[in-house]
Amino acid sequence: MTTLETLIEPLKHSPRLPEVVNLLQLQMEKEKLRRRKFYQQMTPEQKIEFIDGEIILHSPARNQHLDVTKFILKLVDTHVSSQKLGTVKVEKCLCVFPRNDYEPDVVFFGIEKTAKLTADTMKFPVPDLVVEVLSSSTEERDRGVKFEDFAANGVGEYWIVNAEDSVIEQYILKNGNYQLKLKSSSGNLQSKVIKGFEVKVAALFNETENLAALKDLIN
Repeated sequence: MTTLETLIEPLKHSPRLPEVVNLLQLQMEKEKLRRRKFYQQMTPEQKIEFIDGEIILHSPARNQHLDVTKFILKLVDTHVSSQKLGTVKVEKCLCVFPRNDYEPDVVFFGIEKTAKLTADTMKFPVPDLVVEVLSSSTEERDRGVKFEDFAANGVGEYWIVNAEDSVIEQYILKNGNYQLKLKSSSGNLQSKVIKGFEVKVAALFNETENLAALKDLIN
């Protein structure tokens, strides 16, 4: 039984099923109106997301969060660009999912999706890989609705990064669900989605290690 079938199984034989369906349809119509308004009012200056029918406006990030995001971006972008594997975006890249809109810290699109992007693209497709650097205000969503939504919509790889503890969790999509491949502050990180990408975990968190890893990627 699929996850979706598991969700609806308790309602399939309920006499109140029509009421539930009507209620859900009403909720979805309201969400569509709010989402349309969200698209009309969002600005390039904001880091903003639309999740579960609500507009989420993010506050500025801590310096440590910004540094780790920068380290990851430099490593992934250098490898992807040099190997011509697609494109990498950071922060204000609005990724449109069937119900929600996210602006992850770092995203990777493979060659096929990259080919569909233009200079005027503002609504990006579902990424092939997503990186979220945790903060106290986002951790619940990063591990909750985003974790479920990314898996349900085919994001092949998801990194959850704890900048404070210098730990990365690497999840790989298998049969529609994420499996934890790596949770560590040491050793090597090897991507399944980005062909040939392998770096020391320390390079995600330490500037000296980051520079050394960049040199290895370029050479």
